[in-house]
Amino acid sequence: MKKRWKIILVGSAVILFIPLFFISSVYTGVFGHLPGRKQLLNYKNAMASVVLSAEGEIIGKFYSENRTEITYDQIPRHLTGALVATEDARFYDHAGIDSKSLFRVLLKTILFNDRSSGGGSTITQQLAKNMYGRKDYLLLSIFINKTREALLARRIEKVFTKEEILTLYLNTVSFGENLFGIESASRRYFNKKTCDLTVEEAAVLTGMLKANTTFNPRLYPDNALKRRNVVLNQMARYGYLEKHAADSLNSLPLKLNYNKTDIAGPADYFMIRVRNEADRIISWMQAFRGRDWDIERDGLVINTTLSLPLQEAASQAFGTHIAKMQKRLDKQYSTSSGKRALKEIPDSLRKMMTTLHAGLLALDPATGAVRAWVGGIDFRTQPYDQILARRQLASVFKPFIFAAALEDGMEPCLYLDNDSVTLSGFNDWSPENYNHSYGGKYSLAGALAQSMNIPTFSLYLLTGFDKIDKLWGKMGFSFPLVNSPSLAMGTAEASILEVAGAYASFANGGLMVTPRYIESVMTHDGRVIWQAPPPGKSERVLSERSAMLMSAMLQKAIREGTGSSLYSVYGVKTALAGKTGTSQNYADAWFAAFNSGLVIVSRVGASTPSIHFNTGSNGSGSALALPLVALTLKKAEADTELMKMIDKPFPELPPELAGALDCPDFRDKTFFDRLIDIFGDNEIDYEKAGKSRRPFRVRIIRR
Repeated sequence: MKKRWKIILVGSAVILFIPLFFISSVYTGVFGHLPGRKQLLNYKNAMASVVLSAEGEIIGKFYSENRTEITYDQIPRHLTGALVATEDARFYDHAGIDSKSLFRVLLKTILFNDRSSGGGSTITQQLAKNMYGRKDYLLLSIFINKTREALLARRIEKVFTKEEILTLYLNTVSFGENLFGIESASRRYFNKKTCDLTVEEAAVLTGMLKANTTFNPRLYPDNALKRRNVVLNQMARYGYLEKHAADSLNSLPLKLNYNKTDIAGPADYFMIRVRNEADRIISWMQAFRGRDWDIERDGLVINTTLSLPLQEAASQAFGTHIAKMQKRLDKQYSTSSGKRALKEIPDSLRKMMTTLHAGLLALDPATGAVRAWVGGIDFRTQPYDQILARRQLASVFKPFIFAAALEDGMEPCLYLDNDSVTLSGFNDWSPENYNHSYGGKYSLAGALAQSMNIPTFSLYLLTGFDKIDKLWGKMGFSFPLVNSPSLAMGTAEASILEVAGAYASFANGGLMVTPRYIESVMTHDGRVIWQAPPPGKSERVLSERSAMLMSAMLQKAIREGTGSSLYSVYGVKTALAGKTGTSQNYADAWFAAFNSGLVIVSRVGASTPSIHFNTGSNGSGSALALPLVALTLKKAEADTELMKMIDKPFPELPPELAGALDCPDFRDKTFFDRLIDIFGDNEIDYEKAGKSRRPFRVRIIRR
């Protein structure tokens, strides 16, 4: 008996010593450092930086973990009640470890292999796991990690209050779909702040904590509904909800307002620009202020210039108009002739080649603040930003010829020849009007309003390449002009971004503007760490007189010319100036419009010029690009706040310019004009472009 008792005592001592040794080993850091009080107090979650529109609405995030932290005051009591009732009913009674729950788990799970009893971890232990994660210790992993979490839970309870623990927990816990924290989950699944969650919505999110995929309300709504009702019943069981209220809520259907902002936001192309600008700002702060911010972890708040209602109006215009025009293009290429043109191209490549791409940019011409940026038809499948793509400008280029002419002293009522010409030495190249008309003369204003090619070419000869090239450079275009007769028809290339900046100078009195994306950067608690400087003195690229006259002539182009469908077909009421553009063979369609409050530019075309519409009724600037602007503005006009931004009337011309456009667009040639045509010099000196106002040494053959 003595020997038996000796064995029992030794065995008991060994059994008792092993766990004590094991626990002390974890405590002393044998299996890794255990955070102390100071580290716990300094703990900081990786927080997503939030990008806000000008109205303060979230348009996107930058993150390593998609998390937005909130305070205890922003958490409704029915949410904490749901959490405690479901995950840790004795939360307010224990000091980090629930002995009763732990004993139940040991008894049922280990001895009776009943896993329905749960894991036995308290909210505080779960918080420890969320904060510091788990490591792989091979066969001992579960025992070491559970021990670490239990020891950390005791330390956490000594450092933080119960309210702080609940707040930390709800800010760290994962909800699947790369979401961390209750605020991100609330905005994703119900499109609202945590503080606005209803009882049943709080129960849905609480229910996800058991298994965030199995009980995901979007993926598995039936599972989520059953789990929600379990949570509601638990709340009633532990006194966080009246029984009759729980029964009533149990009968409600599951309702989500799933918000895809973090997956496919309202301004994904714009977010790339914001990220680039934010990185530049942070680099500047690091260099000059010695503070290194991490945009993916520090929870910054980035306030942008983007108007979300205008952005949404533009996106809706894309969804309506581009979808309609894509069907027409698909139909064109489904005919026998269209199939022959693409006969050797595989189906997937054919689909890619015949896809219409488009971009639209709106900005404030006074400050350069970007108000809308739609860079394509679908960011996920077509990430290349069409606003940055360089394409032939066609007639959208013409205003720069006319502006250079005005800068050179010409007047809107100067009349230009509309005679058919052929240039020998240039493969018999000949400008041709869109309507195939010839003869007579057009005023500068009339030629621009009606987008007449031959008079524009006449003006190009009169003005000279050098003056146009100089203005082009001042306006910030990156692509160099090629000194060629076809330049007058718009063979120059530029991006939507560059065109918008240049047209802004027509709207603001002749000043250069730089596109601006960010207004300020703040910490998550509202402290401003960077503020956009007020606009400084802008470089003048055009005289105020020329800018006012260009604005007046381009208003005429909208009222009476190629942009008139903006009013007559789409019913836009906002006063605008602008210009359409259609490149050769309808490869690209352009429309640029402006007033003193807004510049808005759109372009539509396939990825290659060889794919295009066959008729102007579908492929012209007025048919393909203008509707994007028209539909956007029509939608915006229904918004009172947007109207304050975009509906800014043009200032009246000063007295000395009041009658500058008071002349007929077209007139027949006089006897004197015809006499000059007969005896005029047909030899033009190309080398002296602009000096004699006849820049080309070519043979002009009049028909």
